[in-house]
Amino acid sequence: MSITNSWKRFKKNQFLFEELVKRDFKQKYKRTILGMGWSVLSPLLTLLVLKLVFGFYFGRHIEHYTIYLFCGNLLFSYFKESTTTGMNSLMSNASIFSKINVPKYLFLFSKNISTLINFGLTMIIFFIFVFLDDISYGPHFLMLVFPVFCLILFNLGMGLILSALFVFFRDISYLYSIFTMLLMYMSAIFYDINIVPERFRFLFYFNPIYCYIEYFRNIVIQAEIPSLLYHALCLGYGILAFSIGCLIYKKKNHKFLYYI
Repeated sequence: MSITNSWKRFKKNQFLFEELVKRDFKQKYKRTILGMGWSVLSPLLTLLVLKLVFGFYFGRHIEHYTIYLFCGNLLFSYFKESTTTGMNSLMSNASIFSKINVPKYLFLFSKNISTLINFGLTMIIFFIFVFLDDISYGPHFLMLVFPVFCLILFNLGMGLILSALFVFFRDISYLYSIFTMLLMYMSAIFYDINIVPERFRFLFYFNPIYCYIEYFRNIVIQAEIPSLLYHALCLGYGILAFSIGCLIYKKKNHKFLYYI
């Protein structure tokens, strides 16, 4: 299906998409006392735990360690929430698309919009912490848009892949929770990769999440814009994941109804 036709179908179902976004956002905080406050409080509590646990061992050797941690936790949490909720997007909306012929990717995209809103709220707190940590703002901060865009593309791609696989293999949810835990330790969220022998450090760049985190840290902490090659690497991961996800949806789309 061409991009033009996909856009026409999206516009035709725009009202449904908007309602899905509203529903997902409301359900997330349903029957909670703090409501949207958890969007900010949850990453802050995680940040506090990480600093208490790892600050003594790694904080003394890393400049602006709180911001260093915040960068890692901010992006990894967004990735994890986006892909985990996206994985169940088809199954949780099976009662809708089994009765109405609508583009199934709408359900995944609505989940991603909800998590993106949470990410945006946390970003506001992040910039406040940057200011309090006496880090100078500058025009280079505008480049933070690039890794965020790449991560959105990557999350959408991973969501397409995971939600399709979850329809056929329910075990994916258990395996993915283990995978994300492993990925967290491989993303250098609370440590510097310099503690790893130099001959093995290149392996970190096979991890897209680490690449996006490192881009953030270069901009915010080091005030340096990464090379063009690094930009190509970050964008390449996003395009690759999204392309694979679209291909899987295109090939398996007609089979989803038989497995829900």
